[in-house]
Amino acid sequence: MRKQIILVLLLAITGILTGLLTVPAYAQNHPGNCLDFDGINDGVEMPDANGQAVVELPDWFEALNKDFRYQLTCIGGYAPVYIAQKISGYQFKIAGGDPGMEVSWMVTGIRQDDWANENRIQVEVEKTSEEKGLYLYPQAAGLDETQGISYQRSQDQMKEGK
Repeated sequence: MRKQIILVLLLAITGILTGLLTVPAYAQNHPGNCLDFDGINDGVEMPDANGQAVVELPDWFEALNKDFRYQLTCIGGYAPVYIAQKISGYQFKIAGGDPGMEVSWMVTGIRQDDWANENRIQVEVEKTSEEKGLYLYPQAAGLDETQGISYQRSQDQMKEGK
């Protein structure tokens, strides 16, 4: 059985991935949004003669994450694949596939380690009254840099003599 497992931990670091949304239609008052601390594991499995495959996960994946979400995609054909058994004991089960068909899978979960629990990122950050109507990157909307939040902040700092 061919198996590819790629581990990617998306560590959203406060101050780097957090930000304010600057979609022009919402620039006046819409809050920001960002990723949470997600653990991701993915790979490709080939169902057996019964159309099933057991996906083995690293022993730390279940302990590190919670609230799992699953995605399955058939490669080279269609089959009504589904999650027959949720993650338990470092594995989960796929069913409904055709024997020998490749099934791409991805599981994500919200990190639940102590550091992640203590440092959750705010999904929505309300713009201050000074930031409403401004953009993170005004040039992308065809506007002058003076319409940017960072430009306005630098002007305010210059006025304050910082």
